[in-house]
Amino acid sequence: MEVEKYIASGILELYVAGALTPEQNLEVQHYAIQYPEIKKEIEAIEAAMLELTRTTSPKMPEDGFTKIKAELDDVIPFTPASSEKKTPWGSYLGWAAAILFAAGTLWMYLQNTSLKSEIEISNQEKENLEEIISTTREEIANKESLLDELRDKNVTVIALGGQAVSPNSYAKAYWNQEEQKVIIDAKGLPDPPPGFTYQVWSLKLDPLTPTSIGLLDDLTSNDSKLFTLENPNPSEAFGITLEPEGGSETPTLEQLYTLGAVGA
Repeated sequence: MEVEKYIASGILELYVAGALTPEQNLEVQHYAIQYPEIKKEIEAIEAAMLELTRTTSPKMPEDGFTKIKAELDDVIPFTPASSEKKTPWGSYLGWAAAILFAAGTLWMYLQNTSLKSEIEISNQEKENLEEIISTTREEIANKESLLDELRDKNVTVIALGGQAVSPNSYAKAYWNQEEQKVIIDAKGLPDPPPGFTYQVWSLKLDPLTPTSIGLLDDLTSNDSKLFTLENPNPSEAFGITLEPEGGSETPTLEQLYTLGAVGA
């Protein structure tokens, strides 16, 4: 963000004047918290408004208070009257009252604006919190459902060991033949290089017949590293290879990362 350009746009003057929408007020408030220059500029504009209010009143002469006191002596009961000619003082009191009223009004406006901004921020934070809670509950429900699937009595667990290209790699396949699906736990696979993805193969061993059952896309950003794939095949083994993005029609055996036989 170009702070100086934002300051020069005039939006801060509109903010202080109360001419922005609630959404724009919230934006300015966020920027003021994030950028000290913007907060300082807002304070300078507010100070300038107060100074403008003060300077619009006539300057009080050095003997102003003495003259006001003398005039008050004429109007307050039981105060001896002065025979000297008095200077009219009503305008001074009028301006003084106007200044006090304007300053008080401005202070109340600034306090009200600040309070509104705080309320808007609190409401936004509340909405964000509610969204986080909702998302968390959904993630927990999904994980509990996934755990139930992994623990199903019809699930066969196949360990996939590392191969020559990556001996330290490993994975697990949770195969539910009745529901014809496989859950792949790919936690033991390294992140694929850019432009590549892992592809899972269902294998018949004699003769060797590979059938692709899906890709492990977005492995890096998938925190659980669990992938559910459809598998209607009579699998005898499962293998995972590294392939170009989008997958391949046949496995690249030189990039076979893990392999495991059913019942091994």
